[in-house]
Amino acid sequence: MSGTKPVDINISSKRTKSLVLTGLLFAVAIVVAVLEGMLPPIPVPIPGVKIGLSNIVVMYVVFFLGAKQAYGIAVLKSFFVLITRGAIAGALSLTGGLLSITIMLLIMYFTNKKASYAITSIFGAISHNIGQFIVISLIYTGTSVWFYLPLLIVAGVVTGLLTAGILKIILPALNKLVK
Repeated sequence: MSGTKPVDINISSKRTKSLVLTGLLFAVAIVVAVLEGMLPPIPVPIPGVKIGLSNIVVMYVVFFLGAKQAYGIAVLKSFFVLITRGAIAGALSLTGGLLSITIMLLIMYFTNKKASYAITSIFGAISHNIGQFIVISLIYTGTSVWFYLPLLIVAGVVTGLLTAGILKIILPALNKLVK
């Protein structure tokens, strides 16, 4: 087709880069989640407790890309969980992820982004567990699940410290990926 003009597809290079980067980081989060799912369960008295390695990617997005991208990844991760593990797991992922991101963003806002990765991660992990606890307590209304809450808070502190430490270690690699 000679004589036709090429179409300008550069809608917004910054927007396009953000979209591509968010998609790439979502893919990394899914791969990490699948790999973590292959690991043996953590020997703790709370069923289903995981380190939450894919949340390292979400934390990175919260710190360096922004709220819109972080919420987008949380929703996409939850949809992936929904189609691979079912409705309850999807609901747990969605409520935990959205509450966690909201709390981390609030911490960053009220500290002018001066809170450490560890503090932000700990509160993110605790709020993730609380979000999941809310869903479980709504589903299992006839049983007493409240005794799990203190254990989930302790688990949130431990996993929050672990994920913040891992984020600090892999931050140079993630920054290279982003550039």
